[in-house]
Amino acid sequence: MTATAVLQSARAAPVSDRLSRAKPLLDVSELRVQYDSRVAVDDISFSVFPGEIYGLLGPNGAGKTSTLSAIEGLLVAARGSVHVVGIDVLKFPLDARANLGVQLQATSFQKDLNVSEIIQLYAGLYGVRISAAAMSDLLQTIGLGDHKTALAKRLSGGQLQRLTLATATLHDPPLLLLDEPTTGLDPQARRDFWSKIETLRDSGRGILLTTHSMEEAHAVCDRISIIDLGKIIASGSPQDIIDKNADRPEVKAAARRAQITLEDVFIGLTQKKEIGR
Repeated sequence: MTATAVLQSARAAPVSDRLSRAKPLLDVSELRVQYDSRVAVDDISFSVFPGEIYGLLGPNGAGKTSTLSAIEGLLVAARGSVHVVGIDVLKFPLDARANLGVQLQATSFQKDLNVSEIIQLYAGLYGVRISAAAMSDLLQTIGLGDHKTALAKRLSGGQLQRLTLATATLHDPPLLLLDEPTTGLDPQARRDFWSKIETLRDSGRGILLTTHSMEEAHAVCDRISIIDLGKIIASGSPQDIIDKNADRPEVKAAARRAQITLEDVFIGLTQKKEIGR
């Protein structure tokens, strides 16, 4: 099945149905990442399916970014395997990357290019033709319809993140990797960004989101794994984690390292929050 077919087969299906019958867009198995003798990622395994947002939640230094780097093929894992839409990242890195859209914590666009020029540049890099009408539609979709000629250096943090998300999805990848994408954004910009990635999720894409924000994990993630000191210490839906893991010492320790309280982590998950959507 092609990546496009994988996307189309997942559109509009309920999350529970998608997880029960779909093949994973991302399959990480017993992944270990080391820097000399230091183990940054310690034999972790998880999968991301079409039409879901999967969160890797943990404090800074937990191993989230190292995990993404291994998935992207930017570093070679000490052991384990990573498959993107069934493609072995280690054996066929270019084919795997063609099915990925990546948004980093910070992106430096060419500051003297305007918004439409940046989109045209990235479209050219992906080999994607974008017409004037398609450009206009895209700018409206990402909320930059009135900023077509605005220089990158004049954009706000939220506008830059929306532009980055647009450039990461120009080639219609089935899988998106988002590395703490809302860090530093104000509350309204964060909610706007959440709405954008939920739309992408609902179109059938799989999204792997790293974050240290419990609010963000609760707001947008269908499933989460808590990662700390390179190990996954709890996985499941937010309610699963509340029910099964709140009293575990290692989960409490992870909360302390993230400088958040267990009330923030678990009670906050159970409360119905108004997030302005």
